[in-house]
Amino acid sequence: MGNTPDRSTERIKVKAFAKINLSLDIVGKRSDGYHEVKMIMQSIALHDSLTFTLAPELSLRTSESYLPVNDQNLIIKAAKLLKQYAGIKSGADIYLQKTIPVGAGLGGGSADAAATLMALNQLWGLHLDTTDLMKLAVMIGADVPFCLTGGTMLAEGIGEKLTPLPALPKVRLLLAKPPFTVKTKEVYGKYGTLSVTAHPQIMKVVDCIKLGNFWGITNYWGNVLEEVTLQLHPTLKTHMLELTRSGLPVRMTGSGPTIFALIPEGFTELDKLKEKLSKDNWWVYESDFHQGGNQFLVEKGGEHGEKTITPHKA
Repeated sequence: MGNTPDRSTERIKVKAFAKINLSLDIVGKRSDGYHEVKMIMQSIALHDSLTFTLAPELSLRTSESYLPVNDQNLIIKAAKLLKQYAGIKSGADIYLQKTIPVGAGLGGGSADAAATLMALNQLWGLHLDTTDLMKLAVMIGADVPFCLTGGTMLAEGIGEKLTPLPALPKVRLLLAKPPFTVKTKEVYGKYGTLSVTAHPQIMKVVDCIKLGNFWGITNYWGNVLEEVTLQLHPTLKTHMLELTRSGLPVRMTGSGPTIFALIPEGFTELDKLKEKLSKDNWWVYESDFHQGGNQFLVEKGGEHGEKTITPHKA
């Protein structure tokens, strides 16, 4: 392809949005070891911020010293994959301001990788379409294709088969992560040793979303990985029960360990719950649903303009 960068665009800033799983089911296992899933995925307002500046070489800096800045980071993996696919020698200085907790089941690394593909596609003037970017996304990780588009989606296959669903209302969320992480590979591996009989009714959740019956989804939702992670970390179950007893619908996202609660209008116990979680050294964050895309602030010379990049414009 050999495109040269558009030098009029020298810097792009991106918000990379986290996700939650409103429901997650495992429906099979493939010969290559990957699990076949059926999930309802939803973007949330919590986000990392990334800045991409044209440079001779590819480099990554982060706000957190513990984060890798080499190929172990999905940002560098995505950038190198894009360079190889496009057949270019362009570089970029990338700065990551990390806000989404690591190893939390919130898709932070996947969101950063998706934002990298979209931003460098524009910064380097590649003009690749969504189909091209999706091919690369699925090579990076199962959640990356969703993070390219965001919004509300039914995800199938290993997460790459996406069906858009109607946007959800701006419901408030309480996110809570204990002071430890879990390894996704370990959770999926242990799942294979359990006999899980309770599965979410994913298509009934889809029906509720299509009918605009948002709170009805809590009658059918679920996450089959909860059983695994709650066995590994019983403290999660204790706090989930406390939130449930307070009247909040609660689920775990992904393989955990982050849990989230939907906050109905007029709920008055939130501050008390947040204080108790914080005293137990949990990370606590209030958010809401975010609908689609990664938000770009493009700097061209001295001009500034903000726009939302959607998949068909990528």
